Parts: sequence; C-alpha cells; structure tokens
Amino acid sequence: MDLDALAAARRPEWARLDELSRASRLNGAAADELVTRYRAASADLADIKTSAGRTPLGDHVSTILARARLRLTGSGTDLRSTLPRFFLHQLPAALYRLRWTTLAVALGFFAVGSLMAIWVTTDPAALAALGSKADLEYYAEHSFTDYYRENPAAVFAGTVWTNNAWIAVQCVLFGITGIWPLYVVMQNAVGVGSAAAVMIATGHGDVFWQFIAPHGMLELTSVFVAAAAGLHVCWAWIAPGRRSRGEALAASGQALVTVAIGLVFSLALSGAVEGFVTPQHWPWPVKVALGAAALAVFLVYMLVVGRRAWLAGETGDLAESEAGTPRLVAG
Repeated sequence: MDLDALAAARRPEWARLDELSRASRLNGAAADELVTRYRAASADLADIKTSAGRTPLGDHVSTILARARLRLTGSGTDLRSTLPRFFLHQLPAALYRLRWTTLAVALGFFAVGSLMAIWVTTDPAALAALGSKADLEYYAEHSFTDYYRENPAAVFAGTVWTNNAWIAVQCVLFGITGIWPLYVVMQNAVGVGSAAAVMIATGHGDVFWQFIAPHGMLELTSVFVAAAAGLHVCWAWIAPGRRSRGEALAASGQALVTVAIGLVFSLALSGAVEGFVTPQHWPWPVKVALGAAALAVFLVYMLVVGRRAWLAGETGDLAESEAGTPRLVAG
C-alpha cells in the first residue's frame, strides 16, 4: 500500500472526523456523520497496520480515532474511580519500587551527618568556625527552639510544608542531573550534623533530639524517597536498556512523577507534626511517639500496601488513558 497516496486521499476525511470530535455540540446529522467517518477511519487504520505495521501515519489516525471514540462513548474516567486507583495502587507501587534506593540514601545521609557531628564536636577549630562561644550558646539556648515557636503553629506548618514539598518536587524533576538529589541530601546531612554538634558541644544534646525527632523522622524519610526517585530518573538516562534514552527517560519520569505528588501529602503530615507537636511543652516521649506513628503510617503505606500493589502488577506508571499516547506525532 502506498501510504502517501492513502494519506493524500483520506486526509480531508480524517480532518473532518477530527473537527466533528472537537465540536461543542452535534445535531443528529452531524452525529451520524461522526459515526460514519469513525468507521471509515477505523478501516483505514486497519489497512495501514496490516500493510506497514506501526507508522507515524497510523499513530496520527489512531489519535484522531481516540478523540472521536471518547466523544461517542461519553466522558473519560470518573475522578471518583481514578483517585482510589491512584492512592491504593499507583502511588504505593511507585514508592515500593524505590525502597532499596531510599534505604541507601538514608544510610548515606546518616553517615555524612554523623561524621560531620563527630568532626565538629572533636575539633575545637571546626566548632569555633561556626561562631563564637557566646553565639553558639545563644543558638543552643534560644535560636534553636525559638525557630519552632516564634510563629503561629498553622503558619509555621504551612511554611515548612510548602518549602519541603518544593524541595521534594525538585529532586524528582531535576533528578536527571544525578547531582541535584545528592546535593539536597548532602546539604541536609551537613546542616543536621552541624546543628547536632553545636547542641551537643554546648550541653543541649537532649534538646536537639527532642525537637528534631518528632517531625524529622517522616520529613527526612520523605526527602530520602524524593532523592531516590530523582536518582532512578538519572539511571534511566544512563542505562536505558533496549529502549532509546528518550523513551526510557519518559517512562521513568512518568512513573515517578506520582511519587512527587504523593510526597506532597507525606510532607503535609510531617509539617503538621512540626507545627503542632514539636513546639509543644509536652513530655518528649509523647512527642516522639506521635512522630513515630506518623512515620509508621507512611512506611506501612510504602512497604505493605506498596508490596501488595507491586505483586498485583502495578509499577506506579500512569495508564495510557491518563498519560496520553507514548509517542507524539505531528499531524
């Protein structure tokens, strides 16, 4: 079959089908025409695939047919049925997929943070480089705790949430570089290690743990997951396998963008803990227990619900009806 000749002969008919499928309203005659042209285009697509297999022309006709089919069959998937699948299957499967990379990132974070804390607390010159003795004591006795209490709880929780969520999204979006996720983890590790060193050196190590642990368990875990997602995107670019780099990158990014969406919710929970639990003058075991409970909810969702979804065949990727055709073709 001469595809060029077929395209030249049928393109006006396909264009008319596309026009009808995009129309806001159809009368009876136009609806009948839509059905007739849909059947004709379906036959054309069958001829194209039979004679030439998958081609850009076939993909173009398939896209037009998909739009027409949606017009004939009604609206797309009901949001009420899409959301349960996203939260019960796609998102937990995507998180479960990252479990081992998340663990590796966490171990690296704690290694760097611990080395930083040990170095600063054992080296007077390193400690002095962070500030004078008076400045460090003021930080330990006032600034560290005032940070959590100087603003209303709701405002502070919202600020922390939006900031951390933006960082998590950046880890995924800029993960292709392979550098940005590692930079975010290293920066946080150095910051936490330095703060711990100052608090321990000034005799306030217990205060440090009491104010970091409640919200830090879930907050840092979310950052580790975001970094792991970004590194997976980078690896898809480095080692695409049998696919082209563009296809591997698109598939990985499409699957892991669900993680960025999911982390918005986990960071909202950690932000609520940081805003409403961490600053409270409650017994520290109570605050730590609440933070541990928040982390437990996330881990059960990631490892238990995620494993169930993974074994059921979910990968975290979006369905074609949600993400669109995997190959874009200019008409």
